[in-house]
Amino acid sequence: MNELANETPEYRKARAELRDAEIALKEQRERVAELRRQLPADTLVEADYVLREGPRELGAGDSPEQERRLADLFDDPAKPLVLMHFMYGGAQQNPCPMCTMWADGYDGVVPHLAQHLNFGVVVAGDLPGFRAHARARGWKNLRLLSAAGSSFKRDFGSEDEQGAQMPGVSVFTLGDDGAVRHFYSGGALMAPEQFRGMDLLSPVWNFLDLTPEGRGEWFPALSY
Repeated sequence: MNELANETPEYRKARAELRDAEIALKEQRERVAELRRQLPADTLVEADYVLREGPRELGAGDSPEQERRLADLFDDPAKPLVLMHFMYGGAQQNPCPMCTMWADGYDGVVPHLAQHLNFGVVVAGDLPGFRAHARARGWKNLRLLSAAGSSFKRDFGSEDEQGAQMPGVSVFTLGDDGAVRHFYSGGALMAPEQFRGMDLLSPVWNFLDLTPEGRGEWFPALSY
């Protein structure tokens, strides 16, 4: 471990302990990722979900929406489909600031993600309202989808019986037989009283954890 400028013996000892803990955390993350990759990939999606999609270009105005089934969302059938569950619609009347912060970041990395996977953001709310939010944020790469009128979000754990929305992510694959299979779904709520299940999908929390104050009780806003 390289010596840093002006560090005291006490600081160096504490930094060494922290480094060992960070290495253990890295190894645990890699173990978790391996366990996820080992999930059975044969769970057929039997429901014929119909989602709605508008044009991705921000300047497309009020172009007509189009119906999309899950299989239609695989621009590249050889790559998995990752759908982020955004909290808007149902009992969530306004777009979630936290989900918006995440999506701000996703919009920038979609061109990189597209080399490996198909990607979209799905809400339970109306598509025109969500597209208006996207225009206000300046998103230009995100595929915006609405599952309004279907049980899609409820079936994959991002909506309860009362329409309350929860953030989450679902991963699907498309087989050579044209059938869609569910591979993985996860959310911010991992178990009762076990939150932060999606922290690794946004760098914001990790940056805050580097600081002396940590993340605290801070919650993002739509504007500052």
